[in-house]
Amino acid sequence: MYAWLVRLGAYCGLFTAPVVLGAALAQDYGDTPYVQTPQVVVDKMLEIAKIAKNDYLIDLGSGDGRMIITAAKRYGARGFGVDLNKSLVTLANRNAAKAGVANRAVFYERDLHETDITKADVLTIYLLPEVNLMVRPRILALKPGTRLVSHDYGFGEWPPDIELTMDAPGKPVGRDQKSKVMYWVVPARVAGKWVWQGPAGPYELQLEQVFQKLTGTLSVGGKRVAIDKLALTGERITFEAALDQGQHEFSGKIMNNSIAGDSRKFGAGASAGTASGRQAWSATRTELREPRFTDLKPGITAR
Repeated sequence: MYAWLVRLGAYCGLFTAPVVLGAALAQDYGDTPYVQTPQVVVDKMLEIAKIAKNDYLIDLGSGDGRMIITAAKRYGARGFGVDLNKSLVTLANRNAAKAGVANRAVFYERDLHETDITKADVLTIYLLPEVNLMVRPRILALKPGTRLVSHDYGFGEWPPDIELTMDAPGKPVGRDQKSKVMYWVVPARVAGKWVWQGPAGPYELQLEQVFQKLTGTLSVGGKRVAIDKLALTGERITFEAALDQGQHEFSGKIMNNSIAGDSRKFGAGASAGTASGRQAWSATRTELREPRFTDLKPGITAR
């Protein structure tokens, strides 16, 4: 019975929260069993996402609306939630009005697969793993830097940037009253060859990408140099390179096929905290390679 319900939720988009069986485990507001996210988990999800006043949130499977309502009331943010359960949508809008944030927190009876999520600065989710895989391609296509927070379930092989387990008193499912909170930042697509001119000659940076994880090589004047601390967070890239003039740290913002930022030179024998000699640098992508964002499991179809 449970397996059938999971398949139904994944392929038909019917469930906006993980399914549980029995009235003792879940509140049922009509058509769909609903698992309520404890308020302490909501608070932690918003904290990890670093919600700010100018953020626009979208909650897929919004239930009683507490995620968007809390963001609006506590942080002054705006956003909306969607749910297929009409009773829950009515309840959420009523709760927003009671909280005095109905102008910033709105809820719609809508299929999450038909919902435009492109305006989101932050996306919050409490869905089944199979449904997460179905929506993942759309999430990875969002603007780089979009933040994503999920309750309990991940996105296949896409590793979270932050993952923690916390106490969740009052959680209606599970034996240990625990919840997982996972956080991602949508990465820019940076795989390919990047070139720029520097004081030591032409630079060539070759990058391979698997989700937000990067590997690469750097050549300066045709000579391979060691690089480390290669990292990608949204549209920001950083790495360090051991050049003849000393250790350099590069950081920049990716904009389609260009990177613009600055580099900092570390003096001989200096620690990483005593950088100097900051100068601008910019690179152009001359060869484009596709990052690996596709690891859908057999039998799961992205919509």
